[in-house]
Amino acid sequence: MEQLWRKTLGDLLDEMAERFPDHDAVIYTDRPFRKSYQEFRDLCDVVARGLLAMGIKKGDHVAMWATNYPEWILTMFATAKIGAVLVTVNTNYKVFELQYLLQQSDAKALVMIDGFKDSNYVDIIQELCPELSQCAPGNLDSETLPMLKSIIHVGEERIPGMYNWEDIYELANQVPQEELVALQKTVDPDDVVNMQYTSGTTGFPKGVMLTHYNIVNNGKGIGDCMKFTEKDRLCIPVPFFHCFGAVLAIMASVTHGTTMVPVDYYSPKKVMAAISQEKCTAVHGVPTMFIAMLEHPDFEQYDFSSLRTGIMAGSPCPVKVMQQVVDRMNMKDICITYGCTECSPATTMSRTDDSLQLRVETVGKHMPHVETKIVDPETGEECPPGVPGEFISRGYNTMKGYYKMPEATAQVLDKDGWLHSGDIATVDENGYYRITGRIKDMIIRGGENIYPKEIEEFLYTHPAVKDVQVIGVPSEVYGEEVMACIILKEDCTATEEEIMQFVKGHMARHKTPKYIKFVDSFPMNAAGKILKYKMREQAVEDLRLQAESNNVTA
Repeated sequence: MEQLWRKTLGDLLDEMAERFPDHDAVIYTDRPFRKSYQEFRDLCDVVARGLLAMGIKKGDHVAMWATNYPEWILTMFATAKIGAVLVTVNTNYKVFELQYLLQQSDAKALVMIDGFKDSNYVDIIQELCPELSQCAPGNLDSETLPMLKSIIHVGEERIPGMYNWEDIYELANQVPQEELVALQKTVDPDDVVNMQYTSGTTGFPKGVMLTHYNIVNNGKGIGDCMKFTEKDRLCIPVPFFHCFGAVLAIMASVTHGTTMVPVDYYSPKKVMAAISQEKCTAVHGVPTMFIAMLEHPDFEQYDFSSLRTGIMAGSPCPVKVMQQVVDRMNMKDICITYGCTECSPATTMSRTDDSLQLRVETVGKHMPHVETKIVDPETGEECPPGVPGEFISRGYNTMKGYYKMPEATAQVLDKDGWLHSGDIATVDENGYYRITGRIKDMIIRGGENIYPKEIEEFLYTHPAVKDVQVIGVPSEVYGEEVMACIILKEDCTATEEEIMQFVKGHMARHKTPKYIKFVDSFPMNAAGKILKYKMREQAVEDLRLQAESNNVTA
């Protein structure tokens, strides 16, 4: 087994610029940004020197609030080179969430675009910091955000109190390259380089502290599993602010000299056009992204013959979708990855030479250098093959902890270094893992443990079902009942009774949904994770189960 690397992000990029100077590093199809590894490294150095001139020092926290812009990747490597910490900000955040994150993370600087979808970032930051208009750039004195000193705006308009991104290139002239080189040498692989805020599906989001050592090696392991080389070209429509974009995409690429073809935000047509135009060999996405492409009326107009691999992750991957991705998008080497932000994020992964059945039915084996096992959540005893329990892991990829949250860290990271995922899983005799649900997602009906994924996979076989999520809703009689939320295929119809009979005819009676709800979409966070707790809250309201829910533990 190959040894783990003791490299910082800055040293890694320098090495790739030496090995593949003229090879494409980053290509955007919708703007004039096409850089070789040498050009990209040199531009990152300029940005790093510009940040130093602004007063950003080693150990400072720099928040990044943008979709997949070129400036996002430049900031990621520039902050890494000077030993600063990049704090990733969810692109869907509004005032309350941004205030919490900037305060909790102690961000000294914020890089931001104009906005995204229904979030106007400029309005939001001006509401939080009304002092901005009276401050010179770099001298913000905010009552609400006392740590925040510099805001860097990526956009054409000059906004009072903010630097413009172009100012970075001017300011860089004040700092000699030798100063950057000397500073980069003081950065240690065990330093925190990235703070990713967990989705916050329960309680407030937590800042997961990830080191250079964590994400360099996890990216290397992910790319190895996909057999990445400098000849690969990865289309990246998944958000950079999430580990899927930052590690499974950016770090998996840079560790192998692979070309990155980012899409600034997901749109089926933009992704299909980028794959076709740049002859991408790989593309990442959550299942809903692949479903949207496969069902797009223009799908046949694009050329997917160059595709070979990619990762489908973020939520359970339906068998039928996976088969179509292989058959219609040519992704014969597609992989499944499983993990969590606290693990940098990958802990298990299927390999390109695993059978399609294993890639569909499991999340693969443990990653190299990572220990994994299934334990009884009550006793902590290891479960034998086939017996469900909690998935736990230990290794180089485990986070340093949650920022300023020692109690929350101790709840998931035990004294022996095992990270407790909260996921229910099984492992077979050959070491392949199956994730069957969250401990909190598991439905307990009359003492019977019901795993939503099992019912979901079955319902996918119904000819009218496009997508489905199964949740538990409160019941006075049984504790919980099963509810299926279903998106029907276009031009297809089905009744509640028909769906119930379909399940009843093929599965145990207690697994038959008591409630069927036909919906147009599922609530998701910006990373594409489906928020089952939101669906449960809505169901409680719709079904007037509030009184019963008070008797059931969420």
